[in-house]
Amino acid sequence: MSCFSCFSSHEKKSAKRTHSGRKKQLATASPPQREVTTTAPPPRQAEVPKPRAAPPPEPRIHKDANKDTGNKNIAAQTFTFRELATATKNFRQECLIGEGGFGRVYKGKLGKPEQVVAVKQLDRNGLQGNKEFLVEVLMLSLLHHQHLVNLVGYCADGDQRLLVYEYLALGSLECHLFDHAPEKKPIDWFKRMKIALGAAKGLEYLHDKANPPVIYRDLKSSNILLDAEFNAKLSDFGLAKLGPTGEKIHVSSRVMGTYGYCAPEYQRTGQLTVKSDVYSFGVVLLELITGRRAIDTTRQSDEENLVSWAQPIFKETHRYPELADPVLGGDFPVRGLNQAVAVASMCLHEEPSARPLISDVVTALSFLGTVPKCADAAPVSLPSPTSDDQQNTKSNGNLVNKESAMERQKAVAEAIEWGSNSRHNAASRCGSAVSL
Repeated sequence: MSCFSCFSSHEKKSAKRTHSGRKKQLATASPPQREVTTTAPPPRQAEVPKPRAAPPPEPRIHKDANKDTGNKNIAAQTFTFRELATATKNFRQECLIGEGGFGRVYKGKLGKPEQVVAVKQLDRNGLQGNKEFLVEVLMLSLLHHQHLVNLVGYCADGDQRLLVYEYLALGSLECHLFDHAPEKKPIDWFKRMKIALGAAKGLEYLHDKANPPVIYRDLKSSNILLDAEFNAKLSDFGLAKLGPTGEKIHVSSRVMGTYGYCAPEYQRTGQLTVKSDVYSFGVVLLELITGRRAIDTTRQSDEENLVSWAQPIFKETHRYPELADPVLGGDFPVRGLNQAVAVASMCLHEEPSARPLISDVVTALSFLGTVPKCADAAPVSLPSPTSDDQQNTKSNGNLVNKESAMERQKAVAEAIEWGSNSRHNAASRCGSAVSL
C-alpha cells in the first residue's frame, strides 16, 4: 500500500508513458479514410475605421465672415453659451439694448479683432420657440441682401437658444418713430421715405428674387432695424414662410403675426400670400407718414386703429395733409406727401388683388426718399410784409390754396394711374404665384 504522495508520483509516471505512446501511434498511423480538404481561410482584412463626420468649422469672426459662399449661402457660425456669456459680460443689464415677447437682446463683442454684435437670447417661455428658432437660422443662412439683417451665428447648447446678428447702431424704427426723447430731433420726411424704400426693397428680394418666394409675415416697425445711415434692414424671420409655388395661389397657415399689421383676409381665412406682406407694408408706411402707432389704446376709441382712422381721409384728397406727422411742422413736400399717402392707401386695399406688387411699390417710392438739391440751400430771408401786402394776403391765400389743391389732385391722379398700371401688370402675370 502506498501513501498518497507515492501514489500520485506513480500515477504521473504512468500517465507520461501513456502519453508518449499515443504520440508514437499518431505519428505512424495512416491518414483517415475520408479525405478532408481544408482550404486556409483568406487573411482577414484589417477593418478600416469609418471616418467620423468632422464637426463644422467654427472660424473666428473676421471682416469676410458674412460674405456669400460659393452656393450663395452664408456660413453661420456656432457659438458656445460660455462664449456668448463672455461677449455680453454675463448678460449684464448694462449690455441690454432691447426686450420683447421673444426674449432679450444684448450688445456684445466677439472675436479678435473684436466685432460688435447683437445677441438675442430667446426666452424659453416666450413667443419664439424651437421651431421659430430653426426657421430663422435656416432663412438667414440661405437669404442674403443689403436690406436683410446679417446672421453671424447661433448657439443651441442644451436648452439655451441664442442668435447672433450684426449690430445696427440706431436700433429699431419703432424707437425713433414713437419713443424718441423730446430733446432729440425727429426723423425728417426724406429719411422716413428712405426707410420705407429700404423695407420695400427687402420685401421685393423675398418675394421676387428668392426661389421659392418667402412671405415675411411679421413686418412691423419694431422689426425694421436701422444702421448709422438710416438704411432699413428686416429682422426677426421666425414667422417667415415659403410662399406658393406652381399652380397654388396661397399657402394655408395658422394665423400668426401682430394685431394691427395683419391683412384682413389672412386673419379671416388663414390663407397667406405675398399680398399679405404688401398690406403690412402699407401699415408701416402709414406709421411713417403719420407718426402714429398701428394700434394705440391711449387715443380716442375712433382713433385707436390707425388704418380705420385713415380710411375716410383716403377718399378725400384735400384732407391728405391731416395725415402728416405734426412733429414735422409742415416740413415736407406736398406732392411727396400726396404720393406716399396714395401708395399707402393702395397697399391697404381690402381686396388683395387690388393691392400693387411690392416691385411696383419700390418703383413708386424710389423718388420720394431723394432729398432735392434745393433742400440743402440756405433759406432765403423774406422782407416783412407791408400794409399793401397785408391787404392782398386774403386774395393771394385763396390763390395759393387753389394751386396746392390742384397740385394734390395732380399727384393723386398720377398715383392712381400708376396703381391702375400696376394692376394691369399684375393681371398680365397671371402665371405668377403672387397674384390672387
